[in-house]
Amino acid sequence: MRREQRRRLVVLCLVLLAAFLLRLRVYDSFSLRMWTRQKGLQAENSQFVLDGEPFRILGGSMHYFRVPKEYWKDRMLKMKACGLNTLTTYVAWNLHEPRRGQFDFSGNLDLGTFLGLAAEVGLWVVLRPGPYICAEWDLGGLPSWLLRDQGMQLRTTYKGFAEATEVYFDELLPRVFKHQYSRGGAIIAVQVENEYGSYAKDANYMEFIKTALVRRGIVELLLTSDNKDGISSGSMEGVLATINFQKIEPILFSYLESIQGNKPVMVMEYWTGWFDHWGGDHHVFDVDQMVSTVTEVVAKGASINLYMFHGGTNFGFMSGALHFHEYRSDVTSYDYDAPLSEAGDYTSKYFKLREVFSKQYAEPLPPAPTLSTRAAYGAVELKHSLSLWDVLQLAEEPFRSEMPVNMENLPVNEGNGQSYGYTLYETVIYGGGKFQTRGNVRDRAQVFVSVQSVGFVDYKNQELTIPEVPGYRKLRILVENCGRVNYGNRINDQRKGLVGDVFLREVPLRNFKIYSLDMNSTFINSLNSVRWSDLSEETMGPAFYQGALQIGFVPMDTYLSMKGWKKGVVFVNGKNLGRYWEIGPQETLYVPGTWLWPGTNEITIFEEQEAGSSVYSVDATYLGRTQYVD
Repeated sequence: MRREQRRRLVVLCLVLLAAFLLRLRVYDSFSLRMWTRQKGLQAENSQFVLDGEPFRILGGSMHYFRVPKEYWKDRMLKMKACGLNTLTTYVAWNLHEPRRGQFDFSGNLDLGTFLGLAAEVGLWVVLRPGPYICAEWDLGGLPSWLLRDQGMQLRTTYKGFAEATEVYFDELLPRVFKHQYSRGGAIIAVQVENEYGSYAKDANYMEFIKTALVRRGIVELLLTSDNKDGISSGSMEGVLATINFQKIEPILFSYLESIQGNKPVMVMEYWTGWFDHWGGDHHVFDVDQMVSTVTEVVAKGASINLYMFHGGTNFGFMSGALHFHEYRSDVTSYDYDAPLSEAGDYTSKYFKLREVFSKQYAEPLPPAPTLSTRAAYGAVELKHSLSLWDVLQLAEEPFRSEMPVNMENLPVNEGNGQSYGYTLYETVIYGGGKFQTRGNVRDRAQVFVSVQSVGFVDYKNQELTIPEVPGYRKLRILVENCGRVNYGNRINDQRKGLVGDVFLREVPLRNFKIYSLDMNSTFINSLNSVRWSDLSEETMGPAFYQGALQIGFVPMDTYLSMKGWKKGVVFVNGKNLGRYWEIGPQETLYVPGTWLWPGTNEITIFEEQEAGSSVYSVDATYLGRTQYVD
């Protein structure tokens, strides 16, 4: 009798356990593997195998640092509902180690929580830890303090770079270790650097990175990622090579096979859209072309990762740039024309992809999560203004130097230099004449005599005329770092500010007073300690403007329309939303509802030239005139 009772009790417990798992909606292949795993992702033949079972990666890219932490799970659930089983993310070194030896993995940089959420939702993870990531991110994710070394050779085994990378991995990888598949986590593969075949300056570098990963306990499948032209130089023995493209070519997969033989085919980056530059158009990629290519890749039995599935936003000063024939900085939005919009809304691409991927499953996909509502809160009530010249005392003590000093080598931020924002150079001149930069302004500067603007200089416009007035006057050069190059062979040449001499009447200027204006949250919050002028009072030169945005009881996502303003940066409750610029294409800035408060929200605008008449909170984005990517 007791034996029968024990049997019934065991059966009852199993039934209750099954019901519990079903209730949590985790009784799927992901969860079963979480409970029964033995061997991680393998690429020994033409098909991936996970724990002895055939496996295909259906992935999408989303970067935790481009999405507010409060929205991570929402975006992941939308991935799952689209039929994806894997999430890929880069790790941004420059955010995690903003000053040498000082690390931050808190708040929106809490990578451990991000990886844990992926496991909770039921997504595997391909981690791309760099150290270089490209990603249209400032300096490809490398910290700017590396450039204080005048001999620095980034992405090589140069002693200064290699040692810094080792210290970074010493901090990062122990945090990642427990999230590997073999330790019960979601990470099934780790990328060795990123697109190194397009750079390939050091034959020993990739082996150095691989060894650094393995030595710190990375045991999951290692892979590389390159485009067609870089794959031969970027691949390495014992590491799976993957390929990046937007348009499939007949030879791509056979070319990949010729490099590594009978291995699984993985498209690490299938570009679902493209990014935008200031002064250009908003790029879109035809939805039917995208679906056709994805369908073809899936039909070939290959694995695929959508770059991007959800782009998000280049908050702050973090957007990168390209500099081939000309310098072009990236806009604030990283919408990317992806299946999920910048604010996490569904696009037509999402639903067509969902239809394609649903055919890979025997069971119906989970329903797509309900979208949150966008709000239009109306006009921002602008009340006060404050000239830049009136707040210089709030910046760090100015540095005096006979010669110009670039941003990164200024003696500020505990010896780490200035990373982002603006740098003001002041000197005294006599008279006027031709002012020349000879390419030493990086990237754009407004020139003033006292407080009167006399024009702009940049890469193209390297001369202007200073009006002739007898006597001594103060010359001010306000230089903006518009974003460091994130891709290409110019990556070592990304010091900002004045990187060499500037000239008046062919004579190099000397004896500078240099202000670091990185406009971090401490500086922006300190503006409330000085007297602001009413808007009725005249404000000269670059200035800050302050206003209030009134929000109801439950703050919702919104956008700020900057139409009518010239160029600058917007802060909401001390958080940097990013840059705006009248040359477009982007005219609105995304404001996450999680950054807003019920009641009064403080809007601070730094405008370089001339304020617009108003700022409006609107419920729809405008990213500019569209241009189709061919």
